[in-house]
Order: sequence, then structure tokens, then C-alpha cells
Amino acid sequence: MKTLFTALLLLLAGTVQASTLRCGSALISTDDASSEVLGKCGEPKSRDFIGYREVIDIYGFRSEVSVEEWTYGPRNGMYHFLRFEGNRLRTIDSKRGH
Repeated sequence: MKTLFTALLLLLAGTVQASTLRCGSALISTDDASSEVLGKCGEPKSRDFIGYREVIDIYGFRSEVSVEEWTYGPRNGMYHFLRFEGNRLRTIDSKRGH
């Protein structure tokens, strides 16, 4: 039982998802505009265009938005992956680098 718990804990520790990230003295949060993130965090190590995602607004209208993933790091041994949909920050994932 103890071994299973330890294995599960190590698995969960590999990737962390957050809703905020500190860039120097600034703080970014999900739903921030990509221009705001760029201004606070600077140019990412890489920008990858993932594709398009279909979204439906509150009125039922469908549209496509671009999806990008920006990578920052390593910062203190961590890489940070920011996913943007339609130029809005949707998720912040962090993973310890090698």
C-alpha cells in the first residue's frame, strides 16, 4: 500500500497545473490576453501553433479560434507551458526539466 501511494505521489508531482504564474515581479492569470502575458513575461523560449478549436458563444454561434502553446523556462528547474485559445490564456502547466 505504501509503495502504491509513493508511486502515485511521484506520478502526480511530474506535472502541475495552475491558474497563475509569476514572471519576475508580475503575475499572469488564466484569461489574460497574449499581449499582456508577452509584456509581463517577455518572449517565450518557443511558440507552437497547435491548430484551431471550435467554440460556441452564449448565443449559440460557432466560430474557430487559433490555439498556441508557449514554453518558458527552465526557471528554477521548471518549464512552464501556456496554452492560448483565441489570444486568451486558458491553461498554465508546469513540469520539472531534466
